[in-house]
Amino acid sequence: MRVLFLTPPLKAWDSHGYHLAANQMHAQLAAYLREKKLAEVDALDCRALEMDWDAMVKYAKETKPDMVFVGELLHSTCGAAVIWYFNEGLRLIKEAMPQVKTSAGGLWYSGDWERQMRLNPTLDYIMIGEAEITMEELIINLKSRKRDERDIAGLVSRRPDGTIVIGPHRDLIPDLNVLPMPAYDLFPMDKYVGHTYWKPFAELMTSRGCPGKCHFCYEWALYDSRTAAKDFTSWRGLKGKRIVDELELLEKKYGITTIVFQDDAFNTDTQAMIEFCNEKIRRGNKIDWVCLGRADQWISQHNILPLMKKAGLFLALTGVEVEDDMTLAKQGKGVTIDQIKKTVRLLRENDIGSVGTVLIGLKEDTEEKIKKRLQIADEIDPDIFALDYMTPVPNSPDWKYGIKKGWFDPDKINLKEWDFQHPVVPTDHLSVEEVGRLGAWCMREYYSKPERIHRIFSSNYHDKVKVCVKDFMDNISKWEANSRAPATAR
Repeated sequence: MRVLFLTPPLKAWDSHGYHLAANQMHAQLAAYLREKKLAEVDALDCRALEMDWDAMVKYAKETKPDMVFVGELLHSTCGAAVIWYFNEGLRLIKEAMPQVKTSAGGLWYSGDWERQMRLNPTLDYIMIGEAEITMEELIINLKSRKRDERDIAGLVSRRPDGTIVIGPHRDLIPDLNVLPMPAYDLFPMDKYVGHTYWKPFAELMTSRGCPGKCHFCYEWALYDSRTAAKDFTSWRGLKGKRIVDELELLEKKYGITTIVFQDDAFNTDTQAMIEFCNEKIRRGNKIDWVCLGRADQWISQHNILPLMKKAGLFLALTGVEVEDDMTLAKQGKGVTIDQIKKTVRLLRENDIGSVGTVLIGLKEDTEEKIKKRLQIADEIDPDIFALDYMTPVPNSPDWKYGIKKGWFDPDKINLKEWDFQHPVVPTDHLSVEEVGRLGAWCMREYYSKPERIHRIFSSNYHDKVKVCVKDFMDNISKWEANSRAPATAR
């Protein structure tokens, strides 16, 4: 059997400039199938290779895969909009090659499997939650035909008569260290760029799950809705030495100089972090890195920030999100404004740049609350202000609330606009247009402070921090254009 892992022609977030990296879900799943000798694997990244839809179909016809898989683990690829591109890619290939099995998994598909199968008749299978073992059992069964597909845990399938069936819940993989190294050899690693200026570039996922359970989080759509909360918070990570093994491969074989650890909370395990940093320094690995973490974790690890800096950390992200502790608690953040302020201060004292993510369009938002949120962000003063519009994701409390309020019909939404950078739902007090107007104002206002820009560009930060700030500023006009409410949301 031959399996093609497909990334169709798609775009990055406008706020990120020119930004693209190898699909981590595809690289990991392909490596797993290859290690198990279950299939010949191939990957096609149309955006990296600048291939259009016709070229994508031509490639599939020429290589003749038995199965095509699409999926993603990161909302920053382009939010829920990526599902539109994935579905369109599968549709075009299925129409050109009806015998091909089409499959999907990961973010959005796992939390929205019923609707995705119902609205996309060219989609044959969805892997709910972690796809490795589910895909293994499906491929074995496609060869032997010994099992009813309904009995394969974590699998949603379409019977010949069109009936959709779902298998039982699949438990999570308890130890990620048993998984093979991602199959980077399948990807054009020399094509990948971060924030226009970081290259050669890669993104890594070294853990799964998150200790938090924020109402708005994209991770709700990564897990089986029957046990979403339990699976969501089951954090599991790679050992420090294993992570350095991967960095060694990326540096020595592919010349990678900059990476972003896209884990939601890379620094959850302090001992693994210490092991990682010491091992990276011992081996002389020179890759510079960025990671995401929770404010309470950054504070608890303040004493190892110099070690992390020495090991190559130059930029760190923490969620600001909202304007006060009560709202943080309502959203399930589990941190306080004071902790966030302290995090940014500690990072700055160690010459590590900071990214503060801020969210607007929460159901309780008023103009006053949003302006207060900007004021708090201004006081916290992260070097990069990363603003997102609250975009309900399948399985999440906000998704269920939006449907109950009649804000959107999940069968009719235009997923191309659900990318976290377009306002798509109102609040209890504001229209979609008003949310977008306030978002555009917040972004322009934050970056209009000369003293902030001077502070950053005259600092001792790594130059990669400064060009990242430049990239965000260069793309403000594109972000503002997105903030004008799309016609479908009015």
